[in-house]
Amino acid sequence: MAAKDELGRAGEERAVQHLRGNGYTVLARNWRCTQGEIDIVAARDGHLAVVEVKTRRTAAYGHPFEAIDARKRRRLWQLAQAWVAENPEAARGRRVRLEAIGIIGPDPSSGALEHLVDIA
Repeated sequence: MAAKDELGRAGEERAVQHLRGNGYTVLARNWRCTQGEIDIVAARDGHLAVVEVKTRRTAAYGHPFEAIDARKRRRLWQLAQAWVAENPEAARGRRVRLEAIGIIGPDPSSGALEHLVDIA
């Protein structure tokens, strides 16, 4: 496995721990369809969160959130709609929103973590 893949996987694991620690219920991880992949789908307080996780060893090439531009957000909305269509019971009565978790540090388990809610 490539070092980049290991970093990403470790970052997603840290993000899941963070979400659970903040009252979220994780419904799906690395959900895929023909349009792409959602890192994490989680629920909390009547919301369904589609969470994009970006992990970097350093900020030398920019903050992780810089990679979530308007084009990426449009794609995440499309993926969210596909997930809801495939999982209507899990989504029923919940407001869908996009969230982002950015982690910076050589070790994702102890790096700086930022969580943005509702990045629409």
